[in-house]
Amino acid sequence: MTQIATVNYHVHKQERQSFELDAGGIIGNLVSPELAPKQMAVRDVRSFDAGLSFQEHSVGFATLPTNVQCFDAGSDWQDTYEKELSKLLRTETGAQEILIFDHTVRADDPDADRKPARNVHSDYSADGANKRLIDILGEGKAAEWSKGHYAFINFWRPVSAAINSAPLGFIRPSSVADNDWILLDLIYPDRRGQIMGVAANPDHDWFYMSNMTPDEVAFFNIFDNRGQPSVAHSALGMVEDPKIQTVRRSIESRTLVRYAA
Repeated sequence: MTQIATVNYHVHKQERQSFELDAGGIIGNLVSPELAPKQMAVRDVRSFDAGLSFQEHSVGFATLPTNVQCFDAGSDWQDTYEKELSKLLRTETGAQEILIFDHTVRADDPDADRKPARNVHSDYSADGANKRLIDILGEGKAAEWSKGHYAFINFWRPVSAAINSAPLGFIRPSSVADNDWILLDLIYPDRRGQIMGVAANPDHDWFYMSNMTPDEVAFFNIFDNRGQPSVAHSALGMVEDPKIQTVRRSIESRTLVRYAA
């Protein structure tokens, strides 16, 4: 089944563009570059899933019930959850070593510190990935990992209720042209990074999984130093059932993995 969703594309400009997060020292305050909303057809993998695989499309979906009951900050859940994610990653991707370095809980609520990311993007440029590798491992170990095969892979899971609005959508990598990508600075109060925004292209092949439940996860490639495509993604401007009023909540977990040489 195909839906129509609004997505916010980036815009090519002569000058370098940037996001500023927690701007002015205010948690959750985001200063964004110009975005261009477009309506795009989005296919539901529950309907077509023609052999969709992480190896071929850099995105995978799995059923993965969790023993974690609450993802609140300060709760003692990370060790349990990270073991669950690591087990799936080893099975689905063949990763030999896994480091999970960040968890972000998002809510589609005006008062939430972290809201769904509503811009079409991928989380790292090549330089941004290299810098993050050093930030996580230190220069010596990062240099060692860089000699082999490493990647950044994200996990995404609904929290509390099935996703009815603003589901996470992905663009099939083979439908993204090289000149669709736009380098963007990411400015935090204590560090800087780089991400890749995406400009509009009518050839983009969007897909998502409808009504994802808290027992389901998506995992997707953000950067791979051996060339597996990075996946452009965004929260989609759409509602599955207007009669349902649940708030869209999710947790995104960022992982760094090393494959066998």
